[in-house]
Amino acid sequence: MAKEVLLPKQGNSVESCIIVEWSKSVGDAVATGDVLCQVETDKAVVDVESPADGVLLKTFFNVDDEVPVHTLIALLGDAGEDISSYGDGGSATTAAAPAAESAPAAAPAQAASPSPAAAPVVSASGEKTGAVSPRARSLAEGKGIDPAQIAGTGPGGRVIERDVAAALDGRQPLTPAAAAASAGQAVPASGTGIGGRVRMSDLGTGAAPAASPAQVSIGFPGPVTELPVKGIRKVISQRMHQSLSTTAQLTLNSSADATALMAMRKRLKNSPEGMGLTKITINDLILFAVSRTLTKHEEVNQHFSEEKMTRFANVHLGCAVDTPKGLMVPVVKFADCLSLKGISDEAKRLAGACQEGKAGPEDLSGGTFTVTNLGAMGIESFTPVLNTPEVGILGVCTITNQPVAVNGEIRLQPRIGLSLTFDHRALDGAPAARFLKDLAQTIENIDLALVG
Repeated sequence: MAKEVLLPKQGNSVESCIIVEWSKSVGDAVATGDVLCQVETDKAVVDVESPADGVLLKTFFNVDDEVPVHTLIALLGDAGEDISSYGDGGSATTAAAPAAESAPAAAPAQAASPSPAAAPVVSASGEKTGAVSPRARSLAEGKGIDPAQIAGTGPGGRVIERDVAAALDGRQPLTPAAAAASAGQAVPASGTGIGGRVRMSDLGTGAAPAASPAQVSIGFPGPVTELPVKGIRKVISQRMHQSLSTTAQLTLNSSADATALMAMRKRLKNSPEGMGLTKITINDLILFAVSRTLTKHEEVNQHFSEEKMTRFANVHLGCAVDTPKGLMVPVVKFADCLSLKGISDEAKRLAGACQEGKAGPEDLSGGTFTVTNLGAMGIESFTPVLNTPEVGILGVCTITNQPVAVNGEIRLQPRIGLSLTFDHRALDGAPAARFLKDLAQTIENIDLALVG
């Protein structure tokens, strides 16, 4: 009997995902745990794995399609197995029922032959229901428009971020693939996608961009490589632009004496193997120092929206990680309650999951403050970009020898650079500076902080 593959829930706030790429084709043999496809949420691109061994018998959606969670997206089974009972979706409609109130009998289209029948799987058809996602509300209010006046294309007619962006441009939103292919083309006022969303077929291109980079020879200046903006890169670009365009960001630069920090790192590296402390890094020590300092500065450990500020009793520390797919920010939850080793172990586990593409939405959400470290690359100062709705992010820089006055004499002292970006709407300069000063003091006395 065929095994149904449903689009899994990708976090509590995710109601639908966009299919970025199918990793397997119809007819391919798959094993349990193989990646069937990649889907994009508003935070990251995640893998959908096969729940069973078998052959991929059918896919119900194309790349670029938006699909509600818990919807049937594929069938697995034995080669040649009869799946005619599913027709154009069959029992798939029951899986999608929670998001298909306006068309309970609708079925998703086959990936091999897209059909307008795919759209009714989502009840939204560009209607104004009053439901607005937090990100959409933030963007709309930051631009001085009323989100209640915007037609929503999210599940249940909810207004989501792309609807606001489209309203600002005076057009219907584009799917990721259509947006990447729309340069130099006339974009129609509305399309055939969910809620009038413009799809690739509406541009008249007939096909999605090639999955791999295309070599294009254009004479001068010679061969170039064109890369489609999609997946995690598209998520990063949207989030960074939204952060800078909707917040009042200011960066304070300082430094701290790194003598005790380096001495502690050396001592840990040379500690007995059985204690499990030899792999603790300078970055782990900084994360520990930040987690302890934030508990004394709750105004820095908060979220900000137009309606309210939410302050947190505990520290949930985002840690920026460079991965082959792009920047990801997993969260060490309850960092203020963990020991140095606990923070180190969890940060390494999360970084490894990101590097291997196995980090889930639960690993990438819930942060109250973020740390991004470019010290290993020799960066002496930089301006990190806020991970909204957080109001602060710390950039950690390299350690350099700097001349300082000690008892009337000029000596070289190892100092670590610290760059704090904060949202001036929620936090004034003085409390931000006090946090940075206290953090420097904690770093300079890290040995005492560890026993505090």
